[in-house]
Amino acid sequence: MKPVTASSSGPESLNARFTLSFALMAAIWLLGLVGHFTPLQEWPALFLYFFGSIGLVLYRGKKNGEWEQMYLAGGDLRNSLQWGGIAGALLFGMDIINTVMYYKNGGAPMGEMQGILVNRSLLYLFPLLVLAEEFLWRGIMFSAMIEKGVNKHLTVLLTTLFYVFNHFAVAPVGMKERALMAMMAFPIGIFGGYLVLKTRNVWGSVLVHMITMLSMMLDIFVIPQLLF
Repeated sequence: MKPVTASSSGPESLNARFTLSFALMAAIWLLGLVGHFTPLQEWPALFLYFFGSIGLVLYRGKKNGEWEQMYLAGGDLRNSLQWGGIAGALLFGMDIINTVMYYKNGGAPMGEMQGILVNRSLLYLFPLLVLAEEFLWRGIMFSAMIEKGVNKHLTVLLTTLFYVFNHFAVAPVGMKERALMAMMAFPIGIFGGYLVLKTRNVWGSVLVHMITMLSMMLDIFVIPQLLF
């Protein structure tokens, strides 16, 4: 006989997901602040961000079966991916145009980020980083806020702002490059947030993010070579 477990959609489970998502965010930001003034820089915070986000969601999903509650399953997957592809293509084009204008107006290439991605071979981990970001901001935190009754537009805005600010907490590069990445993050958060809100499924937002990450690679490695 299958053992009876507490409902994964009950108030205790919801409160736990809500609290854990914000506790993880606070721990990441605090670790990033402390690390900034040490030789370790923001690397410990980035490590916690990467493994903490994925680990927390997988733990809650496997332990309590909260995959649908965190929007990793269920919802309207087909529309999520369809609109994710459309939104991703739109953001891709906007990013390329903005990047070309940025460089033509004298903007400097993102040398520090390029060095990290190439010299430390972190380029290959970007798909997993996308999952970590989406699982935290558009998955467990977003869903918990909606279930808590937070206004849906405020939820989109707040999770987007948290996501944008997080680039200053975990990026081990100069403030100028952090600001450039934060600017790229804002439309991802808005488009992804409303897409998840509409479909109750996170995978379209993951697709948006993956496509815009591709445009970021072009921003860093390809476009400067074509223009300079």
